Amino acid sequence: MPPAVISDWRYLAVSLLAGIVTFWRPSIIARQRSPVLIFDAAGLALFAVAGTQKALAFGLNPIMAALLGMLTGIGGGMARDLLLAEIPTVLRADLYALAALAGAAVVVIGATLRLPATAVTIAGAVLCFGLRFMAIRRGWHLPLAEAPTN
Repeated sequence: MPPAVISDWRYLAVSLLAGIVTFWRPSIIARQRSPVLIFDAAGLALFAVAGTQKALAFGLNPIMAALLGMLTGIGGGMARDLLLAEIPTVLRADLYALAALAGAAVVVIGATLRLPATAVTIAGAVLCFGLRFMAIRRGWHLPLAEAPTN
């Protein structure tokens, strides 16, 4: 059976509606910048833990599963930023990939310790979302490397 995202027409309908609103009424989205970032943080958390779970289910090495979960989480945000002709958030100093990796690591550690999957998934998603949310609200950034001097 194909995944729900490609077999259920409602997923496509919601995506198309969001695209149309964004294209024809960008002012609506611009006014809602903060809520959009909060939903982005939630999506980052959910995709990071789901990607990690899927990788573990396919028997990947735990470290590789955490990295794949992180990549799954940041992939949607990168695509969005590229379509908006912006520098992807993950390439800036924002706490984005690190938050996804932290959530994925919780899932991997929980699976390694054979803890209940639901609790571990929720904990990983909450950690990822919490880190990203606090980074948005408090302006947390990772340090930048200094440019070489000649």
